Amino acid sequence: MDCIIEAGVVFCGLNADGTPSLRHDAAIRIHNGRIAHIGAVEAVVAGNAHLPRHGGAGFVAMPGLVNGHHHFGLTPLMMGVPFAPLELWLPQFRGMRSIGPRLDTLYSAIEMLESGTTTVHHIASGLTGDPENWRAATDEVLGAYQQIGMRAGYSFMMRDRNILTYENDAEVLKSLPADLAEIVAAGLKPAQVPTRDYMTFFRETRERWTGTGRGRLRFNLAPANLHWCSDESLQLIFETARTHGAQVHMHLLETRRQAEFAQARYGHSAVEHLAALECLGPELTLGHGNWMTRRDLDLVADCGCSICHNASSGLRLGSGIAPVNEMRRRNIPVALGIDQSNVADDRDMLLEMKLVWALHRETGMWNDRPDAGAVLRMATEHGARTAGFGETVGRLEPGFAGDVVLLDRTRLERPFVDRRVPISETILHRGSRSAVDKVFIDGEMVVENGRVCRIDRDTVLDEIAARLKAPETAPERQARMTVETLMPYLEAFHQRHTPPDASASYRFNAMND
Repeated sequence: MDCIIEAGVVFCGLNADGTPSLRHDAAIRIHNGRIAHIGAVEAVVAGNAHLPRHGGAGFVAMPGLVNGHHHFGLTPLMMGVPFAPLELWLPQFRGMRSIGPRLDTLYSAIEMLESGTTTVHHIASGLTGDPENWRAATDEVLGAYQQIGMRAGYSFMMRDRNILTYENDAEVLKSLPADLAEIVAAGLKPAQVPTRDYMTFFRETRERWTGTGRGRLRFNLAPANLHWCSDESLQLIFETARTHGAQVHMHLLETRRQAEFAQARYGHSAVEHLAALECLGPELTLGHGNWMTRRDLDLVADCGCSICHNASSGLRLGSGIAPVNEMRRRNIPVALGIDQSNVADDRDMLLEMKLVWALHRETGMWNDRPDAGAVLRMATEHGARTAGFGETVGRLEPGFAGDVVLLDRTRLERPFVDRRVPISETILHRGSRSAVDKVFIDGEMVVENGRVCRIDRDTVLDEIAARLKAPETAPERQARMTVETLMPYLEAFHQRHTPPDASASYRFNAMND
């Protein structure tokens, strides 16, 4: 955990005025997993010649990136689920095959680490079965992150109503043929859990795992969305979070239909409803926020909430584009999440950052738009805050965790980049997985020569392939056939209960209201 990392340029983060904080021809000394000293190489090495030394003048050092919104490993596309609007996409997950939580977690962790992401907020899609099953699945996920060495905030999505659509599940079941309704109802039973039971599990898991994993774990809470959670459930979740100092990450206003649900059910917006329930506060991160109004953004800013922007997800599913520039004008901290996967169907945050930068250029000659440094801050400091590591992760400064990414400057700049180009611009626009040479978490090397080094990545990938090339089991076949039978009925139900479609070209959705 003790070492020295050298670089021709150290990108420490952003100063208070938004300018990059840089050190040139510098070294970082890490002691007991924390940054103890950043300075000239000679000064840092003096008296510490016994420590392992990494990097050199031909490298750029930067803080590890943070994926603020992640669910599971193998992507829906890989598992045969076609892209569709969110409401018709999610139900098809019930027909996907499983390789088990451990392998699934390792797969996405490999992709994240090898592209420079050191911290993730893992939002488990939901707990199924009895508490013993919850415990086993959670332990496999957390054990996988420990095995590969990654830092993780962990939460699990909770729902206590409207699992299938925006209407009561009993109404949906009545619209199905009796035999199909019986099968679907049985599949819904594992989700019919009192929120108090989930809170008990949260406390027990937090207690069992706290103190393990060298402090690389945090435990958060994740009410799934407003239409999925009753008022009583939300208030209990926030009460628990505030009692235990936990972060809360809640999907909200991802699609237009979600905005319409809140207006129809409550007579005001989803954000206004959370405010009425006293569920807005600095512990809350709202995932997506594509359909927020200016009034919503004012409330979020006043309450100190954060937003996690999932740009690829919004574009790929046709959900919309979050009004990030309006968020920034109100000084709302915006983190970045890759959600299920990015535009390349993987978890490369360096690629996601490029999309975010381009997506929010907007037209006009003088508008205030995020520069490279602002996007890097979204993917580091702001993401660390939302995952529960805001005091120790996201910057390279004494006292912070030794989470460092070394980029090979030759690969980054090949064949040439003028020295007048700010290093933040070079990292953002030219940074790629191929430039990631080494990655450290708490000063421990977890990626070497561009490959994870605490596990055998090829063995993991081969095991995944072998499992999925095997014939479907009888339960897997039944799950797939049930989903295939259900979807036409579910689509028809949505058509009967959804306001007339008003699809249009992409725009910054809420800001045209």
